[in-house]
Amino acid sequence: MKKIDLSLYVITDENLLKKDLEKAVQEAIEGGATVIQYRAKNKDTKDMYEEATRIKKICDKYSIPLIINDRVDIAIAVDASGVHVGQEDMPVEVVRRLIGFNKILGLSTKNIKQVKEANNLPVDYIGFGSIFPTNTKDNAKIAGLENLKKALDISIQPIVAIGGINHKNIQQVLETGCKNIAVVSAVFKDKKRIKQNTKALLEKIKNTKTVGFKA
Repeated sequence: MKKIDLSLYVITDENLLKKDLEKAVQEAIEGGATVIQYRAKNKDTKDMYEEATRIKKICDKYSIPLIINDRVDIAIAVDASGVHVGQEDMPVEVVRRLIGFNKILGLSTKNIKQVKEANNLPVDYIGFGSIFPTNTKDNAKIAGLENLKKALDISIQPIVAIGGINHKNIQQVLETGCKNIAVVSAVFKDKKRIKQNTKALLEKIKNTKTVGFKA
C-alpha cells in the first residue's frame, strides 16, 4: 500500500464541530493524529468543498494525509490524499478507476464476510467496526473485540479499528493485536482538550508492545 501511518486515524464530525473545524483539526494534528478523515453527512456540496479545501491546507502544512469520507468528487476536487467508502457507497473498483493508484482507498467493513471480500478488492486498508457502541454513527452494529481478532487473522490489508473507542477502552483494542485506531468523540468531544486528548491516545498506542502485532 501507499506509505501511510494509520495508527491514530482521527475523523471529523459535523455535530461535534459545528464551528472552528480548522482549529480543531490543527489541534488534533499537533496532538499526534497521523491521518485526518473529513466526514460530513449533511452538508451541501459547496460547503463540503470549501471546508475540505481549508482542512487540506492544514494537513499539507503538517504533511498529514487527508482522507475524504464517501465523496469521491470532493476528494478529487481538493486533491486529497485519498477517499474512504462504505459498503453502500460507490463500488471500490469504480472508485479506484476514478482516483487512480497513487491515492489511498479505504473501505469500511462490519463483519468477517466483508473482510474476506475486501481481500480481493483494490483497497489500501479497511476499517472494521463498530468495536463498541457509538453515538457518532446511526444504527452501528457491534462487531466486538473477538471479531476484530478474527479480522486481523484473515485480512491481507491493514485494519483500522473503529467505533466507540476511547481513552478507557483503547487498551482492550490494542491487546487484540490491532495497532491502528480510529476515533471521533475521544478527540473532539471535549473541545478544550483536543490536543491533550489526541496526545494521550497516541501515547497509549506507542506504549503498547508491538510484538506480534499486525498493521
